[in-house]
Amino acid sequence: MVKAPATSGLAARIADEAAALGFAACGFASAAEDPVRAARLEQWLGEGHHGSMEWMAARAEHRRSPQGLWPEARSVIALGMSYAPAHDPLALEGSDTHARISVYAQGKDYHDVVKKRLKALARWLVAEAPEAQVKVFVDTAPVMEKPLGEAAGIGWQGKHTNMVSAVQGSWLFLGAIYTTLDLAPAEPHRDQCGSCRACLDACPTNAFPAPYQLDARRCISYLTIEHKGPVAEDLRAGLGNRIYGCDDCLAVCPWNKFASQAQTIREFLPRAELVAPRLGELLALDDAGFRALFSGSPIKRIGRDRFVRNCLYAAGNSGNQALVPQVETLIADPDPVVAEAAQWALVRLTANP
Repeated sequence: MVKAPATSGLAARIADEAAALGFAACGFASAAEDPVRAARLEQWLGEGHHGSMEWMAARAEHRRSPQGLWPEARSVIALGMSYAPAHDPLALEGSDTHARISVYAQGKDYHDVVKKRLKALARWLVAEAPEAQVKVFVDTAPVMEKPLGEAAGIGWQGKHTNMVSAVQGSWLFLGAIYTTLDLAPAEPHRDQCGSCRACLDACPTNAFPAPYQLDARRCISYLTIEHKGPVAEDLRAGLGNRIYGCDDCLAVCPWNKFASQAQTIREFLPRAELVAPRLGELLALDDAGFRALFSGSPIKRIGRDRFVRNCLYAAGNSGNQALVPQVETLIADPDPVVAEAAQWALVRLTANP
């Protein structure tokens, strides 16, 4: 086991350097397996709540604990970066002309922004403690960022299963640095949801079978981003005008009154064209237009076809007759999922003209 020199002092310096790099939260946890966290993961997977995200089950042994992924790891540095919005994420609810894109996807791709700063912190750490080995992770490896963040004391997993901070609210991108250094772990953060159930009641598709449990198969973020085929018809109305992700359970959290937009990293500030995009313009996107519009955005990864599918569901929910000509054009789309979504939207739009 590698012992960090002046461990407590080093931890404080790590936190200071993290803050200087733009991280709003920093904490430390053990890399050893936590039986309770591992059991919760197994239960979630066993109930099929991960939907078609096969990678969650395929590398479950690596997800169980940091040491399951990297046996030499001794500590986890859990970090959070604020993306608190300046505008109301629910402002466009019910609009028949504009679509809603999740706050986190309105700026630059957080994977790139957070990882760049994690690497800078890791380089600094190795310079301070040359014997240290490190690995950095941002949402693309079998790492349980939210449970580790709770264990490291930067917040707690709320009833919506997302991280909540008493200082930053619900608007945090999470990252982690695994290290061979033996850093003193923090006390796990105490759950402060109390009797509140605002997030559970706000979900348009009833994706929470119980507090602290998420069934991804009903979650709008999963359905609009991860799910590749047609969305089940009984869930489409619940999508409303949400075409990429959903902020509802986060936006209603009372702890957000403490979130400060002043801590938001410049790269996460929204692009004007993504704050209130017009459905008619989005329905007209071909592959080249889609790639140009979403260059540098996390939205680009789902591709034009899945994105337009989402826009067609929003069009069908809008009741806006002006969208009928564009919807009709997409009935002949080469992608069968897009074509089916267009047919569904047309029926909805013309049923009650």
